[in-house]
Amino acid sequence: METKNQTSNLEIATFAAGCFWGVEETFRETKGVKSTRVGYTGGKTENPTYKDVCTDRTGHAEAVEVTYDPSEVSYDTLLNVFWENHNPTQLNYQGPDHGTQYRTAIFYQNEDQRKAAEASKAALEASGKFRKPIVTQIVPAVKFYPAEEYHQQYLAKRGLSSCHI
Repeated sequence: METKNQTSNLEIATFAAGCFWGVEETFRETKGVKSTRVGYTGGKTENPTYKDVCTDRTGHAEAVEVTYDPSEVSYDTLLNVFWENHNPTQLNYQGPDHGTQYRTAIFYQNEDQRKAAEASKAALEASGKFRKPIVTQIVPAVKFYPAEEYHQQYLAKRGLSSCHI
């Protein structure tokens, strides 16, 4: 997977941390993030719909693709935003949302992102912040399928800054 945006020096990062609405809003508010889009990744079904993913049979996670300018925000900072805005010890759920589509995962685009993600996870585990083990997957990025338009910037369109998590 190519981490560089074709038309500039922007880079891509992909995170799954439960329902993508709140996760997207958190990243949209992060300085240096140029755009976000919610969608589905990590599964086996091609061109899944929200209805497909909600069956918990496609293997996809609800995820956010973050396009950012590394001269304004580092990947390490994005990792910190990810860790601070969900509970990485919850396997296949966040808040009231249950199913593998709500798993916690970092989909790395290149070897540098993989190393940074693994180092940040190890540091968080060593910090003792959580009593339970961190279950976040760190896996290679695969095809990202954008979610339906009504899911894009869902909270912003409704004048909300967060959801139940």
